[in-house]
Amino acid sequence: MPVVLVIDDNRSIAMALGVLLSLHDIEVLSAASPDEGMAVLAKSRVDLVIQDMNFAADTTSGAEGVSLFGRIRGRYPDLPVILLTAWTSLDAAVDLIKAGAADYLAKPWDDQRLVASVKNLIELGQANRALQQRMQRERKHKRELESRFDLRGLVWRDAATERVLVMACQVARSDLPVLITGPNGAGKERIAEIIQANSLVRDGPFVTLNCGALPAELIEAELFGAEAGAYTGATQAREGKFEAADGGTLFLDEIGNLPPAGQMKLLRVLETGRFQRLGSNRERQVKVRVISATNADLPAMIRSGAFRQDLLYRLNVIELALPPLAERTDDVLALAEHFLPPGKSLSSSAQSALLNHSWPGNVRELKNVMQRAALLAKGSELAAADLGLPIQGASSAEPESALDKEAIEQALARASGVVSQAAHELGLSRQALYRRMDRFGISRNPAESQ
Repeated sequence: MPVVLVIDDNRSIAMALGVLLSLHDIEVLSAASPDEGMAVLAKSRVDLVIQDMNFAADTTSGAEGVSLFGRIRGRYPDLPVILLTAWTSLDAAVDLIKAGAADYLAKPWDDQRLVASVKNLIELGQANRALQQRMQRERKHKRELESRFDLRGLVWRDAATERVLVMACQVARSDLPVLITGPNGAGKERIAEIIQANSLVRDGPFVTLNCGALPAELIEAELFGAEAGAYTGATQAREGKFEAADGGTLFLDEIGNLPPAGQMKLLRVLETGRFQRLGSNRERQVKVRVISATNADLPAMIRSGAFRQDLLYRLNVIELALPPLAERTDDVLALAEHFLPPGKSLSSSAQSALLNHSWPGNVRELKNVMQRAALLAKGSELAAADLGLPIQGASSAEPESALDKEAIEQALARASGVVSQAAHELGLSRQALYRRMDRFGISRNPAESQ
């Protein structure tokens, strides 16, 4: 049950507020002086404070209320405070609102207005505490990961990314093949580097081959090497990627582009560690940890006959699915800030634009956007216009034209100002409704809109 502390020297006011709020399942504690109120806060869990502006020693200026608010704010900066004020101290109350007070109510107050304000502030406080607790847990997990493993400087904040990282670190010390799936530009190669850096062969070579960047007739030679004259242009013998990666890790990107003949030979080397160079009859033996990656639908390619099923079984003994950046929204701002040069920052409009973009090019696109914006922006703070992102149209998840100001105000009125109830009626999340309220200039604080 939420707990509200009323600090007022008038016992009848504390009693009236106690009766009113108890009807809404809110527990009320009371204190008759600033010192008594601070003592209650020190020993009790309190979700919100309602404090008077004048006490027995000074009944008109509000100086005691200002002092009390300063004490509460200094010791409990995240605790919402509602000010009870008479007209003589209204200016002081307005100044405290600017200093961080959550709301002010004139005596005598309107019951509906007071209850709506209390409910919203308690709900917002609970959401903020839950968010802080989640962020603390995430920071703790992140510190633990960074202390235990070499993460190659990876920047992340999203829980989905962390799940992939945890699994990558868990499987790193085995020698089993790993398949990393995910869209282009999502960071699959960085995950492969992390696996290598924490593996038993971390001191060995880390060799990469993009199977989609070479003509099909050259991929086999790149993988297994070739003797002189094995193909047109092969004037001398050359080693392949498997030989170069002996004692280390071979990362095969875009494995779905490997031609059928190369698939068969790759399957054999995965099973036996043995292969032949093109144009050679001599078998060579290597010990290589293979990590592969693809953005292709390999099961669909198997059904169409374009990829060997037995090879997939060998490649994805352990599969790591890296989601697209659009599904790792907590990573967006962390990465955007990382890509900015020193002295550059993001405005709130730029942050909103980054979070609302769908990022079809994933991390690679985000990096390019930030580098271009930092170069072209005139000021030190980047605005949304500096990013050059397309304006979200009617196909966005939360279209601009879906709800107008009047519809939102009517829903808030029907819900007596309780944002969660209005959001439920409108079919929105609370945060989505807050965004629309900000857009239309509707105060989040019900007392300020009346």
